Amino acid sequence: MPSTPWQKSSYCADSSNCLSLAASPDKTVLIQESATPHTVVTTTQSQLRSLMDAIKTGTLTPHPTSL
Repeated sequence: MPSTPWQKSSYCADSSNCLSLAASPDKTVLIQESATPHTVVTTTQSQLRSLMDAIKTGTLTPHPTSL
């Protein structure tokens, strides 16, 4: 089985505190954090785009259960 081609931001440099992204064969987006590389979160391109838009615009709000 081929390895997953993870990509990380050039802003991470050699830091061990970065997110990496990859695309699976079924177009699911895979996300891992460098401190726990064996933990992988999956999402869709649409959901990731919505999250990034919310972060960029400052409209991301806490989940009601975390209040």
